[in-house]
This record gives sequence, structure tokens and C-alpha cells, in this order.
Amino acid sequence: MKRAVMVMYDSLNRRMLPPYGAENVHAPNFGRLAERTTLFENCYAGSMPCMPARRELHTGRYNFLHRSWGPLEPFDDSMPELLRNSGVHTHLATDHQHYWEDGGATYHNRYSTYEFFRGQEGDRWKGHVGEPEVPETLNATTFLSRQDWVNRQYLQDEARHPQTLTFDAGVEFIETNVAEDNWFVQIETFDPHEPFFSYDEYRKLLGVDTEAPVFDWPSYRRVVESPDEVDRARGEYLSLLAMCDRSLGRVLDLFDRHGLWDDTLLIVCTDHGFLLGERGWWGKSVQPWFDETIHTPLFVWDPREREAGVRRDALVQTIDIAPTLLDYFAVEVPADMQGVGLFSGLREGALFGAHGGHVNVTDGRYVYMRACADPSNSPLYNYTLMPTHMRARFSPVELGDAELVPAFTFTKGTRLLRTQGQSIGNPWWHGSLLFDLENDPHQQNPLQDEELELQLAGLMVDLMRANDAPPEQYERLGLPATGPVLSEHLLVKAQWEQAQRALQPAARRADLELDSPVRTLSLADVLDRCPGALPGHLRAGLEGMRMLNPTAPLLEVFAAHPGVTVEMMYEIDQTLREVS
Repeated sequence: MKRAVMVMYDSLNRRMLPPYGAENVHAPNFGRLAERTTLFENCYAGSMPCMPARRELHTGRYNFLHRSWGPLEPFDDSMPELLRNSGVHTHLATDHQHYWEDGGATYHNRYSTYEFFRGQEGDRWKGHVGEPEVPETLNATTFLSRQDWVNRQYLQDEARHPQTLTFDAGVEFIETNVAEDNWFVQIETFDPHEPFFSYDEYRKLLGVDTEAPVFDWPSYRRVVESPDEVDRARGEYLSLLAMCDRSLGRVLDLFDRHGLWDDTLLIVCTDHGFLLGERGWWGKSVQPWFDETIHTPLFVWDPREREAGVRRDALVQTIDIAPTLLDYFAVEVPADMQGVGLFSGLREGALFGAHGGHVNVTDGRYVYMRACADPSNSPLYNYTLMPTHMRARFSPVELGDAELVPAFTFTKGTRLLRTQGQSIGNPWWHGSLLFDLENDPHQQNPLQDEELELQLAGLMVDLMRANDAPPEQYERLGLPATGPVLSEHLLVKAQWEQAQRALQPAARRADLELDSPVRTLSLADVLDRCPGALPGHLRAGLEGMRMLNPTAPLLEVFAAHPGVTVEMMYEIDQTLREVS
């Protein structure tokens, strides 16, 4: 018999799991999992964040050099669809609402059957016209956060929680089909993605104060909260992780009860991690993809290999999962897939990043994070035939200058629309970074080593060329589209000053007076009334941030901008006092 189960989490932190060295965490089933599987020490995600990662899961190739968040394209190979077309029944059980938004709408129909459970994050689920009563410790200024608090009112019982219902459905599929051959089930929960919403039972396991103010959804920026608030958010994350661990145990119980270890492949994975105050940051995407967010946990039981309690150091990536599953079911791997089998040991380097952000490469020991060559972070384009963002279609304005351009090698002769791209933040402000993970596993001490940078920049260019990266990506990064990488192309030394500045923490909210303009004024207020109070070299970038959240206090906006130091915040605060 040939069957496969994949349990997929979102934002599962490798460093928070006991098999990867975490302490004071309640996750016994992850320990149990490690005893029955191969644990991969060097697994890296590729295209970030959520839906780009899932495009890689389907297609087995990098997404982030050609487009941002979006659906599967008409020319994409889809692993579940290839399995389905070859006689393997594929089933998706999930509460991951991004599949049902504009930017994910083509994924779930690639499976033979699927189930979706409502209520995670700001899922447009329950309709309340009146304003919900949201705790002051949570930001409810956006539709997403407001809708989340509406949804929570219907999730007070763990049995009704979408994670529980997702695993209920996965268990039901396995129990129903335990005697059948040729099936693959993907049990995918949005947890432990923020907001870290769980129940008092799990908080008590971690010693989290159940009477303290709710703080389970930090914004993507540097930390401005107190140490107690940071501990509270971490506690909420670990409480939700304990709930995820219990759900995992249900699947492991099925494997034990039905002897599935004999003939059923098991993969337990995630898309990326999440910064919980480490290095002074929350979240992901607005900062470089540091180890906490991109170096991911991966556990695999392959009945052909029969490795249990084994740790592998081989470098692997998300794009390797699709070819592994196809090979397991004896389905031909398409030529456009760049991934290799997880047990092949063939990967020499791994690319990772988000569209318009740093382009990064690792050889398993060193990590090179390449920023754009100048502050413009341009040129940058999206290539697509599915012009949608995360929760919206491309606007007529965005499509006004769209061009139909020649096919890439992987688009099966199909030409694409090329439109102007826009990144989340600007990697130039963070600078280019180089780390040695063997001697500096927490990435606290960036290196200046031109010989090493030259070597890794060459590896990066080789992988970009293999991905048929568009020519403007080389221009944006200051790399050669053809020919060798030379010393004149290196950036770490040239960008050292801004890189060091970006590594500094933000001012804490408690360090500013209650009437501080930086605490009380919004970015829109300042840009509209007194833009001269802002340094000219920052103003353009801050104008771009206005679109993301115009009502956010200046402090939170500055915390998201690596070019604003603590000293600059105080200077701007004083200037605003004088002009307002």
C-alpha cells in the first residue's frame, strides 16, 4: 500500500520545539514524533510568506523572484493535482483562510476533495455590524483585527476551534480510508500563527496568568512593549503551541493504532517561523529573514527509508517536498520542478526571500543576505496571469502600464503580464548581511569577509540563473546577469553602516512621556500637517508606509522602519513638540 499524511502548521518556530533544544515548553508529542521519524536539522523555507510558500509546496520551485503573494498560475505544475490525475486521491483539511481569499483562490481545487473550517484570524465569517468590545491591549483599528474579535465570540469551546475541527476532519479521513490504497491527506492548520488564541487549559500548562490583559497579536515591527508584555505574548504563543502538540498526538495515535508506520509516509512541516521579541523584533516580512523565521522544523517518516530517531544535517527546502511525494507515489516529477528528494542529499545551496526584499542564500553553514544596491530598490516587477494581491484584485491603475512580455523557461510557452512591483519595506535600510551559523547560531555578529561573500554571491547567482530570474532582479541587487561575480559587486562593507544601525532596538513606549507626539500622533497627521519634522531621507519611505496603516502612532511606524534610531525618534519628538 502507498498512503501519505502531511501535517502542516503555520508559523511553527523551530527553536520552540523540544527536539530542537527548546526548554520549558509543553510539547511532548513533538518529542514523540522525533523518536519515530527523521528530523532534518537544516531545513529552510524558500518563498515568503504564506501563499508564496504554498505555491512552492505545489510547484517545487521558487516563487519570490518573479512575483509576490498570489494564486497558482495557469502554467504551474501542482503536486496534489498531478497525484490526483495519476489515480491518487488527495484530500485537504484546513482552517487556513488565505486559500479562500483573492490571492489563494486556485489552490484548494487542485485536490480531489477538500474541507475548510472558519474563524481563524480575520476570516470574513460572522457578521456583526456593531463594534465589538476589544481589550485595550489589542489593536482593533483594522478590519482584520476587528473581525478576529467578532470571530472569537464563536470559538469559546475548544471543540469548535477551527484547529480542532481541522484535525477532526483529518482523523475522519484516515479512519474512513485506513483500508484503502493510494491516498494523500494534507491536515493543515493556521496555528500557531498569530493571533495566538487558545484556552486557559493550555495557558495554565505554561504558567501564563489567565487574568492578565490579552496580548496575543503583536504588530510586525521592532518591540516597543515592556519586557512583561513580551513575556505575555511568548506565553500565549507557547500555549497555542501546546494545543498544536495535542492535535499532533491525535495523528500519531492513529499511526500507532492502525500500524500506519508500515506503509504510510508522514511529513510534519511548516511554512516559516515568527520573531517573538528576539533581536528586538516582532513577526516577519518587515525585517530580513533571520534564522528564527526561515530555518524551519521538518520531520519525515518514509517507510522506504525506515529511519526513526535519526537526525540529518543535509540541506533541504520546502521545494523538495513536492518531488518527494511524487516520487513516493511513482509519479513522474515534471522538468520544471527545481526541488530534489528530501533524502537525496543533493542540495548544495538554498535560496530564500520575499518579493522585493533581500535575496538570501545558504550553503547550510553560512547565510548571505543580499540587499538592493541603492535606496530605490528598483526596478521591481510582478509577472503573472493571475493579477491578485492577498485580499484584493490588481486595480485598474496597477494594470494601466501592464505589458505582455515573453515567456520564462517554466511558463510552458505562455507569455505573462508584467506590472510594477511593490515590496513590504525596503531591504536597503537593513543592508547586506553575512553570518556563520556554526559559530554564531543566533546571528548576533555579522561578518565582513570578502572572500566568503564572493563565494556565496556566486552561489546565489547560480541559483538565480537556474530559476530563470528576470533581468531586473540582477540590476536591483547589483549583481551580474551574465558572467562571474567580481569583488566590485560586493555590498557588505559598503552597507555596513546602515546594517549596524538597523540592528539597534527601538525606543520602548514606556520611555516616552504620555503626551509625547511620537506616541499620540499618527503618521498621516504628521505627513499632512508638518512633514518637515521628518528627515528628508526618510520621508519617501514613510509615505509608502502610510498606505499600510495611516492611523498607526508614529512610534509604531518608526519601530517598523530600520532607518529610524532611538536618537532620531527623540529628535523628531522634540521637533514635533515645537511645531505642534
